[in-house]
Amino acid sequence: MVELIFVMLFIGLLLGFIGAGGSGFMIAILTVGFGYPIHLAMGTALAAMMFTSLSGTISHIRERNTDIISGLLIGIVGAVAAWFGAGIALSIPESVITWLTASMLALSSIALFLRLVLATGDSVPLKKKTIRYPLAVVSLGLITGFLSGTFGIGATPFIQLGLMLLLGLPMRLAAGTSMLIILPIAAAGGAGYYWADSLDVPLLLTVLAGTMTGSYLGAKLTKRAPQKLLKTKRAPQKLLKIGIIATPLAAALILFF
Repeated sequence: MVELIFVMLFIGLLLGFIGAGGSGFMIAILTVGFGYPIHLAMGTALAAMMFTSLSGTISHIRERNTDIISGLLIGIVGAVAAWFGAGIALSIPESVITWLTASMLALSSIALFLRLVLATGDSVPLKKKTIRYPLAVVSLGLITGFLSGTFGIGATPFIQLGLMLLLGLPMRLAAGTSMLIILPIAAAGGAGYYWADSLDVPLLLTVLAGTMTGSYLGAKLTKRAPQKLLKTKRAPQKLLKIGIIATPLAAALILFF
């Protein structure tokens, strides 16, 4: 357990520094590095997302970076889908779900790249009184909730991409709203795995102790690193963007090989 805490501390430090999500990386390290069953790792990573995204959600709401109504509606729909997704995942053999999860992580990198491209364009928010709004909310909730529950990932890139494409939210609001959406999805998905005895509470606490401490320290280092380690002002932003895109891809490669 001590080794696991230090590894998760390092992962949290790295993820906190570059600002990337870490559920896929947790799954890869727990399965390949420590030999935990893939379903147990997925349930643990998904439950951990609920706690790690809580502080981010509170911060974004305080900064008014959140579409609260859309976030709650999508999150509730997504929670239902995540519960059923967890049940489906548990019926899939370990060898198959490992490859499927790795594939979804690779797709997450593509979604992250597309999100960065869309962030440079103009956005026109979808009005809530139109017929398209409930259709977009339900569709986005069902798809992202199912992805999270079935593959044990936070699905943040897909959520943000959907918010920008379907609801027309700017990147700033999409980032904050996605944190709110993840909360009920991760809670329901984690509960689904726990109900099926695929969530180890002591393991979850160990993972949280390492990653939350590391991510806090990593976030603190982000402000200092550009001045000390890098020579230009634009370099840090490019480096962080590359790190964010590369994180799920690295996790996918670990699971693949």
